[in-house]
This record gives sequence, structure tokens and C-alpha cells, in this order.
Amino acid sequence: MRKIHRVVLPVAAVLALAGVATPADAAPKVVLDQGHVDVVGIAFEGGAFDVHVHDEEHDIEYSPSEVELVAKPSSEIAVPDDPAYRFLGTAGSRAWVLPQVQDPSLLWPGIGAEEIAPGVFAGDALKVDVVGVSGPADVSIFTTDAFGAPTVLADSGDGLPDTIDTSAGGHLHANWAFEAPGYYTLKVRVSGTLAATGKQVTSGVATYCFKVGL
Repeated sequence: MRKIHRVVLPVAAVLALAGVATPADAAPKVVLDQGHVDVVGIAFEGGAFDVHVHDEEHDIEYSPSEVELVAKPSSEIAVPDDPAYRFLGTAGSRAWVLPQVQDPSLLWPGIGAEEIAPGVFAGDALKVDVVGVSGPADVSIFTTDAFGAPTVLADSGDGLPDTIDTSAGGHLHANWAFEAPGYYTLKVRVSGTLAATGKQVTSGVATYCFKVGL
């Protein structure tokens, strides 16, 4: 299993190296606005899930509360004129999308469980539940196939919780879409059934903060 050492940077170093852009009443956070980041990084240690943010570019892990995840203004798109995309709004309306396929100038969000060895969970199956969203508009997570057709994995617009299936040792990239600029929080928990005992294990709720289109 990969051994990763956690690094918690001093506030002064964060301000100098990364910059801070948070609401006035929030504590300073590490700002991640481009590069490969497992937004939902999953480990299983000491009989419990560890849900974290893994900055793949620098091989640093953070607790979700330490990080501000940014969808830059340049992530803005027009909603396609295709009924399959109505979950994003009316055709031509605006959305801010962190993409499934890497754009070096934007945050490339993943869901990663590479730190969990095969065989720990029954069928290697894990569930990532999106249990809450707050912000100025709806949030969705979806994949697109080679023809551009979307498959919605989670959508706060039609009610939560929604479950995203993943696997031990696995890695998933999808589009993360926000339907208005502003600040959002997403609440996520992870669960799985232990292969050895049949016991279901569930993480605490991890809260992620996003700054979108500002």
C-alpha cells in the first residue's frame, strides 16, 4: 500500500505560496485551483475510513476543512442544446464545470481509493454518498461518453442523497458542474462492507468548500 505523509502547511506559508480567497468570516485555507486533485481521497486505516483531499500534483493530503477548491471563471460553459443536459438548466444558460478530461488550466477533480488494497471490502465495492449541497444553485457530478452523452452520478437539483459507486484501488474522473457563481459546500460520506466480517463501515461526513466563477 502506498505510504503518504500528511503535510499541514503553516498559515504564513499557505498565504505566501498558494494565496487565499475565502469568504470574510472563514479561516484561511489552502487554495487548489488547477492540476490533478482527488477531491474525495479515500483510505481505510485502523478500521475506519479516512476521507481527505489528495493534491496529486505535489503528493500532499489535506483534510477537507483545510482546503478551498476553485472553479475559475474560465470554467464557464453554455449548457448544450440537448435534452440530455437539462439537468444543468435550459439550453444556453451558464454553468461552471470542472472537467472529466484534464484541462491544465483548471482543477481536475477525481475520486480516488488507490490506498485501499483489493480484498478488504466485499467485491471491492465502495459507495460515495453526496448527502448535502448548499450554495447559490444546484450542483451535479456526471460523466460523458465518447459521443458526449452524459450519465448523471449525483444531482442536488432532483434531491439528495445520491450514491456514486467506486471500488477499492479505483480512480474515477467526472465533470463537476455548478449552476451559478458563488461559494458552495458539499457534504460527502463513504461506506463499504468488510469482506472478512460482513460489517458495514461508514465514514463521518466530510465537508468540502468550493469557490466558483469568482
